Amino acid sequence: MADGNQDWRRDDDDEGEQEIDETSYKAQKDAIILAIDVSESMLESPPTSASRKADRDSPLEAALKCAYHLMEQRIISNPKDMMGILLFGTEKTKFQTDVNGRGGLGYPNCYLFTDLDVPSADDVKALKALVEDGEDGDEVLKASAGGASMSNVLFCANQIFTTKAANFGSRRLFIITDNDNPHPSDKAAASAAAVRAKDLYDLGVTIELFPIIRGDARFDLPKFYDDIVYRDPLAEANAGAVPVSKSGDGLSLLGSLTSNINSKQTPKRALFSNLPLEIAPGLRISVKGYNVLHRQTPARTCYIWLDGDKPQIAGGETTRVAEDSTRTVEKNEIKKAYKFGGEYVYFSPEEQKSLRDFGPPMIRIIGFKKRSLLPVWASVKKSTFIFPSEEDYVGSTRVFTALWQKLLKDDKVGIAWCVVRANAQPMLAAIIPSKARGEEDSGTPYLPAGLWLYPLPFADDLRDIKLPEGMQRSSDELKSRARIVVQQLQLPKGMYNPTKYPNPALQWHYQILKALALEEEVPDEPEDATKPKNKAMSKRAGGYLQEWHEQLEEETDKAASTRVLKREAGEDDDEAGRPAKQRKTASEKPSASSMTLAQLKAAVESEGIIKMTVAQLRDVAGAKGLSTSGKKMELVERIEQWVEEQT
Repeated sequence: MADGNQDWRRDDDDEGEQEIDETSYKAQKDAIILAIDVSESMLESPPTSASRKADRDSPLEAALKCAYHLMEQRIISNPKDMMGILLFGTEKTKFQTDVNGRGGLGYPNCYLFTDLDVPSADDVKALKALVEDGEDGDEVLKASAGGASMSNVLFCANQIFTTKAANFGSRRLFIITDNDNPHPSDKAAASAAAVRAKDLYDLGVTIELFPIIRGDARFDLPKFYDDIVYRDPLAEANAGAVPVSKSGDGLSLLGSLTSNINSKQTPKRALFSNLPLEIAPGLRISVKGYNVLHRQTPARTCYIWLDGDKPQIAGGETTRVAEDSTRTVEKNEIKKAYKFGGEYVYFSPEEQKSLRDFGPPMIRIIGFKKRSLLPVWASVKKSTFIFPSEEDYVGSTRVFTALWQKLLKDDKVGIAWCVVRANAQPMLAAIIPSKARGEEDSGTPYLPAGLWLYPLPFADDLRDIKLPEGMQRSSDELKSRARIVVQQLQLPKGMYNPTKYPNPALQWHYQILKALALEEEVPDEPEDATKPKNKAMSKRAGGYLQEWHEQLEEETDKAASTRVLKREAGEDDDEAGRPAKQRKTASEKPSASSMTLAQLKAAVESEGIIKMTVAQLRDVAGAKGLSTSGKKMELVERIEQWVEEQT
């Protein structure tokens, strides 16, 4: 079984398996506490309305449903992150147990409904019963007469973060309330709350506020929350105040609140951070890299042991054994080698590391090219978005912005030599600028503006594709008809946004997991937003498709009749006595596999073996019992070695 003190590990293609301590592992995770106000005003139901789009939920119901949806989302998207739900302003008081299992301190009018931890199926079931089924047998949602002291709420959150997520890199407190001044006549309570808020910020905890309003009411931040929520004036210069949640404009209170909370999702973790970008000798800035677009696949987070009384998480252990004697092989007995010339060449770990050392990680610009010279087919891997960082080089943002604007203005790209992390394989990449989202010709309004590392292919990555024998290219008229079909089937403005089309197989996988974990009914079929809309496609391009199909059949029949006529003309030439083009039959062709040792020796000495094709070399190697795998020079070396041994 899994041990609480086990080493955390990660896989790395270039560096092999490395051990990571539990502290650094925790630093990569996110911990969120949702503090929801339970007051009389939050319990008030909206006015009755005959409209179908009218809100039916009270602010508290909307907040709890939003918490339920957020918990479901994070179980799928961030299965190792923590989440807790703290209700404040309740008549009842409940707090967590401490790390040793003893009862913790109580905070008046604060009820910890879900402790800060990785959400379990029981947590989701309990929240669902409270939200959807209205099962509140313990009267958790009964509001207290005087409300809760915000200093107690913030101190309670402080204690939860300290005991449960002390070393987490991201710790956030989300406050959902409709009261903009919880202590209107008590300045001492407001001052104590401000002190508690500063304590949280000193611990690295970020406080986010999600106000709820009704109708034309305002949520006045300066009354109380300006001293609680620390905001970046530059980041909010364009936004103004904190976005509030309300119903209206076709959006329910639940939808508005969910949208605002989702907008505060944790930023993407960097693929690499503080990597030097050398623009010219002596001119460096630091950048971070992000994988903005990545294919989603079902990820196995752990192994489950099902043979016991209840399912438990199993811990894996790897043991290497000898193939002949099945004895355990120790790590110091293992040697790494490369096969060269039929023999194994051994390297020590230090020598092997030096072979793969291409210098320190860096992005070095070696030149600039016109953007039009970059072909579409040069895309071999997904691009990486890079963003400036001021941590190593002050002024990186200004230099980075100047480079981005210059590349856009001159319509050029940079060519760079890249080693993105230690022991990684070097690559050549084009540095491509993307336009701002607001610009009409940006092409990708769902992607951020900045610079992208676009990996370029090496010579080995390019293939010379030839048409199969007997196949001919389509005519210009057929291409024109196909072009019309494609134009009719394009999306609005010619843009495809992958974020609007979730992976149907992945979503089905998560729906099954959710149904099994929560003991719900398994759905019949998955929702697939990628299915083609056949009726709309037929309406827009059906006639053009039929014309293209008729043109294709006509050209196919014409090409077939032409080949028949040529074949018949060739037979007539033979009957008339005119010499036709003679082709060697398979039996007349010299076979490489039948070459004798003397012929092979002569070919090696005259270097004629190098002029042989890969297929011929493989025939020779196969006939002599040698391996036929590898590139041409490997086959040549293998055959030369065999000839040497025979003579």
